[in-house]
Amino acid sequence: VVWVFFLSLQVLNEKKLQEVDSLWKEFETPEKANKIVKLKHFEKFQDTTEALAASTALVEGKLSKNLKKILKKIVAKDAHEQLAVADAKLGGVIKDKLNLSCIHSPMVTELMRGIRSQIEGLITGLPSREMAAMCLGLAHSLSRYKLKFSPDKVDTMIIQAISLLDDLDKELNNYIMRCREWYGWHFPELGKIITDNLTYCKCVRKVGDRSNFASSDVSDILPEEIEEDVKAAAEISMGTEVSEEDINNIIHLCDQVIEISEYRTQLYDYLKNRMMAIAPNLTVMVGELVGARLIAHAGSLLNLAKHPASTVQLLGAEKALFRALKTKRDTPKFGLIYHASLVGQTNAKNKGKISRMLAAKTALTIRYDALGENTSAEMGAENRLKVETRLRLLEERGIRRISGTGKALAKTDKYQNKSEVKVFDPSGDSTLPVSKKRKIQEVEEQDTEVPVKAKKFKAEMK
Repeated sequence: VVWVFFLSLQVLNEKKLQEVDSLWKEFETPEKANKIVKLKHFEKFQDTTEALAASTALVEGKLSKNLKKILKKIVAKDAHEQLAVADAKLGGVIKDKLNLSCIHSPMVTELMRGIRSQIEGLITGLPSREMAAMCLGLAHSLSRYKLKFSPDKVDTMIIQAISLLDDLDKELNNYIMRCREWYGWHFPELGKIITDNLTYCKCVRKVGDRSNFASSDVSDILPEEIEEDVKAAAEISMGTEVSEEDINNIIHLCDQVIEISEYRTQLYDYLKNRMMAIAPNLTVMVGELVGARLIAHAGSLLNLAKHPASTVQLLGAEKALFRALKTKRDTPKFGLIYHASLVGQTNAKNKGKISRMLAAKTALTIRYDALGENTSAEMGAENRLKVETRLRLLEERGIRRISGTGKALAKTDKYQNKSEVKVFDPSGDSTLPVSKKRKIQEVEEQDTEVPVKAKKFKAEMK
């Protein structure tokens, strides 16, 4: 039994162990438990790190150095006795390396359960509070090791950041639309000249009333040509006059738009850095925004790693999928992965094929990021190169074969040049209108000429 020490117990009454169903009754109290087993050897760990190393070795079915030393001492003293082990794999390793007879059965499982329930009564001089604290610390460390969890890899921050980024985009669109409509009553021509929203708000905040454009210098915001167009439009503007209080409120709204835009840029940089730290291969494959949305949709990076490639391909299109299944129509080919750059640069005919291949490679990179210990993005770069090669081959209409080595050329038919000599039709040069009666007469004349020729041919034969 491993807690924060190695513990070796000797069975006193083997006859009672044969009754597996009623064995739990012998461990109801510490007094009964001491009649069944007694302490044989006690080995304390120096710190939690050593205890974690021994625990992980036992979980993986390996024999640690400390356990090997203790078992050698037991073999030297009692080589004829059997060693009860809870893990059959570990028992096989002990038998191979130390030549010690091991036993694993349902009786051993019940015995281990009884020992764990009365561990405090079997070991004297160990306070229960310290025992609970040591067990809790080791349990946390062991769970963290099992899940390959690192405090640096916190995907909760990514989920919150991408959600906030989407909310900021919605608010920015509303604010900018309101700002353009509001200032458009005063200077409607400015919205057509300046198309960039952030530049529009900066220009309005700096100048204010349209009458100030003639005397204001906005060369640090606008190019020289656009600045001249704005000043010319301000002189002949058809907008209404507004009060100074109205202009002040519009300027305050522009300040809010500029501040939110700057914060959005800062948040995007933060999200990009976090994605490269937590899921570098996923970021290389589909980009930081699509990768963050996939993680947020699944709930966590570990949950996303449990999804197969077909689910990753359709994440975000669940409503369309079930609607298609209900109405017996074609199911969707992509969900959130549609916004990846590799799918976007593909023509409509090949989007389904590329999204399927991209989802398969993305599923591999997600599992590598979630469960792997390496933090490099080499795997993602290699898989992205494979998808790009596949995309290039599809665009070239499959000149080379994709399966196998990819070196064999596809079979093509032999090219034969068929030249056709076309004769010029002079009837198309005539611009005179041709009546229908004339056409009918020409057709009748041609029909009457044929039997005459036939008669002449018969006469010649005679």
